[in-house]
Amino acid sequence: MSSLAPPTSAATKAPRTRGVSAMHFKSATTGVASKTMRNELNRLVQTVQDPAAKKGFDTEMQSFFYLFTRYLAEKAKSQDLDWDRIKSPAADQIVPYDKLPSVASADALNKLAVLKVNGGLGTSMGMTGAKSALEVKDDMTFLDLTVRQIEHLNTTQKVDVPLILMTSFNTHEDTLRIIKKYANQQLRITTFNQSRYPRILKETLLPAPKSAEDDKKNWYPPGHGDLYNALLHSGVLDQMLADGKEYLFVSNSDNLGAVVDQRILQHMIDTQAEFLMEVTDKTKADVKGGTLIDYDGQVRLLEIAQVPSEHVEDFKSVRKFKIFNTNNLWINLKALKRVMENDAMELEIIINPKQTDDGQSVIQLETAAGAAIKHFKNGHGINVPRSRFLPVKSCSDLLLIKSDIYSLEHGELVINPKRMFEVTPVIKLGDHFKKIQQFQKRFKKIPHVIELDHLTVTGDVYFGRNVTLRGTVIIVANEGQRIDIPDGCILENRLLSGNLTMTDL
Repeated sequence: MSSLAPPTSAATKAPRTRGVSAMHFKSATTGVASKTMRNELNRLVQTVQDPAAKKGFDTEMQSFFYLFTRYLAEKAKSQDLDWDRIKSPAADQIVPYDKLPSVASADALNKLAVLKVNGGLGTSMGMTGAKSALEVKDDMTFLDLTVRQIEHLNTTQKVDVPLILMTSFNTHEDTLRIIKKYANQQLRITTFNQSRYPRILKETLLPAPKSAEDDKKNWYPPGHGDLYNALLHSGVLDQMLADGKEYLFVSNSDNLGAVVDQRILQHMIDTQAEFLMEVTDKTKADVKGGTLIDYDGQVRLLEIAQVPSEHVEDFKSVRKFKIFNTNNLWINLKALKRVMENDAMELEIIINPKQTDDGQSVIQLETAAGAAIKHFKNGHGINVPRSRFLPVKSCSDLLLIKSDIYSLEHGELVINPKRMFEVTPVIKLGDHFKKIQQFQKRFKKIPHVIELDHLTVTGDVYFGRNVTLRGTVIIVANEGQRIDIPDGCILENRLLSGNLTMTDL
């Protein structure tokens, strides 16, 4: 067992003299904090008995320790992004989707693997297990739809695109159980687990867990930027290269628009870009999404967590930052191997403060996968249609996906041709619909919304069967009131309030 190596950064070494300035004081405390953390992590490693498990856990703790010392060094230097050096991306840094080449042959698909980030729990929607197990359309789950898409691709194009699932310690068991049912499909599925890092107690900067087997609540999966470390340490990166795969398409498992696109793959090959990020135009709903920027002539990802508070409104404005990151990423695997072997994958640290159930303040150090763009040659953005970004983050999103706006073709969502407008309706469901159990109880059947522009529902509201909503519909049940929309009801440009008065809008 190798004990964790001390950090080499000058900023993390304690100076010999007593502190003469705030900078010296910070360096001194940084040195103490890193040393104490190193001792604690070594102690955690010693709690693992099985030699193989110990080795894996040690590697994981070394990666965490490296992230932690970087965090301390950056904190000591207090170096924020210089806002004045941030520019909107140049024209050649973002390529419009309609400028991409058309594709004659499917040969390139044999060099492609698809990876879904599958570590999320649906806690915000009241779920307890893996979010990808949620039924989203026609009794099919996120995972079912992905498997159906790739299987269709493999059988129709006569190619072999494998599916790789990156799980977290929260979703791994669930995922393994779910994928058993795909055993006979035309598709190879590989799963691997992303890292499990210890939460850091805010007061003491010590790890929350006392042993490697400590309760789940003391650990966290360190964001999707951990993808690269986890691919390397799990052996999956080497396996893909050995199988002749050269390109990896990465997306979140809850983004139903992220299907394999041969034009983007062909563009990647033609331009020899080592990293592509799909971006799409911002709307009012996307003001918090990360965006591509030009920083001293280099393409970089900027996340809202990195923005100084006085510039947050600038960041959200559509004037300076017109696009945002969909987290659909295309990566050259040989280039990724090169970057990882050179220990060059330094991603901006996102500090995520949390409160434990028993009221303790902890911090999680996370990274974003898209931030890797700066480490690759000719990395750039592709401005894709909005249809490639259909995440299900809430029950409002779920209502839209389940509705007659979309139908399924081979696991892919297709907009109903009867829909007159390309834009989808805006749907805002109130707190009564926040959790999936409540959502399911309040709709006897999903309403017909093919001609809907906007729906807002707040309060204690129930929908009957075969309800049709058109134009702008606002339904407000005030405190202590309940509204039942009867079976077969048609609401067009209506405002319904607590005493069921109907007002034309």
